[in-house]
Amino acid sequence: MPNLHLAVALDGAGWHPSAWREPDARPQDLFTARYWIDLVAEAEAGKLDFVTIEDSLGLQTDDPAQVQGRLDAVLIASRVAPVTRHIGLVPTATVTHTEPFHISKAIATLDYVSKGRAGWRVQLSARPQEAAHFGRRDVDIETPAAIQDLFDEAADYVEAVRRLWDSWEDDAEIRDAATGRFIDRDKVHYINFEGRFFTVKGPSITPRPPQGQPVVTALGHAEIPYKFAARSADVAYVTPADADNARQIVGQVDLKHVFGDLVVFLEPTSPGFTVEPFSSDATVFSGTPAQLADLLLEWQAAGLSGFRLRPGRLPADLRGITRGLVPELQARGVFRTEYEASTLRGLLGLERPANRYAEGARVA
Repeated sequence: MPNLHLAVALDGAGWHPSAWREPDARPQDLFTARYWIDLVAEAEAGKLDFVTIEDSLGLQTDDPAQVQGRLDAVLIASRVAPVTRHIGLVPTATVTHTEPFHISKAIATLDYVSKGRAGWRVQLSARPQEAAHFGRRDVDIETPAAIQDLFDEAADYVEAVRRLWDSWEDDAEIRDAATGRFIDRDKVHYINFEGRFFTVKGPSITPRPPQGQPVVTALGHAEIPYKFAARSADVAYVTPADADNARQIVGQVDLKHVFGDLVVFLEPTSPGFTVEPFSSDATVFSGTPAQLADLLLEWQAAGLSGFRLRPGRLPADLRGITRGLVPELQARGVFRTEYEASTLRGLLGLERPANRYAEGARVA
């Protein structure tokens, strides 16, 4: 059986609404760099492939008893990058209401700062209160056609971003003081992207990222987002209910990497441990690392290439993953003991793509 890929999804004090009240939670530190550095350092110590960092254009909830407010995910990742060495950094950035040019240079910059470990979790916005922040449009999700439009817009957005990443060829920078030429202007290209939703001339102001194309990821729960992920992403996150459901979903998402999402609550032993019930879009697991390892291997056999685990409580369940689950998987011979690549694409077994605008390349 091939090795598992493992990621963790970091969100506030954890995915459980009451996690911030746990004894070892750090609610006073949520808006500090040190909090996020400590979490990602723990994930890296566990040899995980990458972390995702949640973000949105609106507050998480109207409930004053739950965590509200966030730091910007891309900026968190850029702050964490210089103090980590191996783990991939995949912030969430919203495509609805924003512009491809801005996100392209932000993620490209993260790839430079991290020396090739950047990714991007594509997020859509369908909430009226988020549209009201910008005042340029209303968002309609009342019909399947309207939902399809949102995802078609996201696909246009990702394509424009990808082309901007390619707008500088890899050797466009000459930096020849003797001749006074910093760049070869013939190797910096207008992308002239014209889609249904965006017209972007380019080129980017940021040279091609170290990975060529940072890793694009997306979460999906149904057919329309599955098709979007297969068309636009390198990694899809899905939320199966069981192994049979995982097998069905994998059949709908034509990608090398389909990761199953799970909310996890981990304890060394099961007796006496209870989780206050809450609803989630993903399956909620509560038990021991060995039991979780059994489940992951069962779902992997159904076709999933990896898992994005959402710690219910931070830092407790992140430590349960890195110090409990990871050693269990290593003992079974299905998870790395050392990092084997220096880039996120390398960790995921994804080749560095050729530049579509280089001489002799086929333009997609």
